[in-house]
Amino acid sequence: MSVEIKIPSVGESISEVFIGEWYVKEGTWVDVDTNLVGLETDKATFDVPAPQAGVLKSISKKAGESAAVGETVAILEPGEKSGGGDGAPEKAAAPAEKSAPAPKAEAAAKSEPAPSKPAAGGHVMPAAARVAAQNQVNPSQVSGTGPGGRVLKEDVQQALSKPAASAPAKTSAPAVKTEIAGREERRVPMSPIRQTIARRLVEAQHNAALLTTFNECDMSGVKELRETYQDSFQKKYGIKLGFMSFFVKAVVEALNQYPQVGAQIEGNQLVYRNYCDIGVAIGGGKGLVVPVLRNVERMSFAEIELAIVAYAQKAKENKISLEDLEGGIFTITNGGVYGSLLSTPIVNPPQSGVLGMHGIFERPIALNGQVVIRPMMYVALTYDHRVVDGREAVSFLRRIKETIEEPTRLILEI
Repeated sequence: MSVEIKIPSVGESISEVFIGEWYVKEGTWVDVDTNLVGLETDKATFDVPAPQAGVLKSISKKAGESAAVGETVAILEPGEKSGGGDGAPEKAAAPAEKSAPAPKAEAAAKSEPAPSKPAAGGHVMPAAARVAAQNQVNPSQVSGTGPGGRVLKEDVQQALSKPAASAPAKTSAPAVKTEIAGREERRVPMSPIRQTIARRLVEAQHNAALLTTFNECDMSGVKELRETYQDSFQKKYGIKLGFMSFFVKAVVEALNQYPQVGAQIEGNQLVYRNYCDIGVAIGGGKGLVVPVLRNVERMSFAEIELAIVAYAQKAKENKISLEDLEGGIFTITNGGVYGSLLSTPIVNPPQSGVLGMHGIFERPIALNGQVVIRPMMYVALTYDHRVVDGREAVSFLRRIKETIEEPTRLILEI
C-alpha cells in the first residue's frame, strides 16, 4: 500500500513551509530514514525522512513551491530492494522483459540510419563565432553538438576540416545574428529564511536608532595563550581553542558592568535580564544562522567551544531547530573568517547590541613611544541609541578591548 509523504508540524505558529530541495528523484529506491526533502521555514530548515523503505513513485510539490502543514507532497511505494542494484523493487523488472524488442525488430532498428546531429543554426558560443569569423565560415551552417544545439568552437573546427566541396556556398548564406554569452538571467524565489532576514534587517534600520562605535584590539595576549595551551586543550577536550570563546567571555564581563547594552524595549519598558544568552553567527548550508548559547556566564571556555562546534555541525547539516535560534540578549558575528577588515553589523531585533569581530592583521602601532608590529583586530559595536547612550557603548567596547588585550583578567575576574 502506498505511503503518503506529508509536511510535518514544525512549530505552533508555522502553517506553511517552502520546499527547499528534493534529495531523491522520482523512481529512486530509498531506505528507511533516508532524507527525502529539505523544508524551509522563516526561521530554520528541516529534513523529512522516509518512513519506510521503498520507491519514491511521485513528487507533487517541486523545489521552490510552498506547501501547507499536513499536505501530501510525495508518494512512497513500499517494497524490497532488488538484487540488481538499480534501486527498484524486483517486481518492477517484469514489464521491462515484455517490452524487449523481437529479433526482427532489432534487425530493423540496426538497418535504420543513425539519428542526425542537432539542426544547424543554434546558439553560437563566443569562441565558435570568433573561429568562424577568422576563417570566413557562416556559423549558421555548422551543426551544433553542445547542450540545446549550441555551436561550439570544436564544431566549427570540425566543419573546417571537411572537404571544401561539401561546404555550402558562402554567398548564399543568410546573415546570422550571434548572441553574446554570459548575459542570461536566472530568477530564483527567495526562501522563507531569506525573506525573514530581509524583513528583519529593514525593520531594524527603520525602527531603531542604530549607531556604530569602533575600537581595535592587540591580539598578542590571546594568541600567546592559544599557542601555549592549544595542544593541552585539544588533547583534553578534542577541539581547538578558538578566538570566539575569548570574545564571548569578554562580552559577559562587559555586560555585567554595562547591562544597558543587553536590555530590550518592550512597549514603554526596558527589560533587563540577569542571565547572558549570547547569539553567535554561524555560516551554514542554507546561509547565516544565529544560534544562542544559553547561560554563558556559567560556561567554561571548553563548554563554549564545544557548543559552538556542535552548532556549526548542525548548521552544516541544516539541522538547526527553532529552539536553537530563539531568544538571546546580545549577538557576536565574526566577519574575520571571511577576511573582513572592518564592517558595521546590524542589530538583531529586539536586541540592542551586536559585536562585530574582524580579521587579524599585523599592523604598525605606537607602543611606549616606539613603533612596533602587532596582530591587530578592529572591533565594532552597533547599538540601539534609544536604549544605550554613547558613554555606555564606548565604555562597553573599551572593556572588551581591555579584556582581550589582557586575557588573564578573565581568570582573575578583574
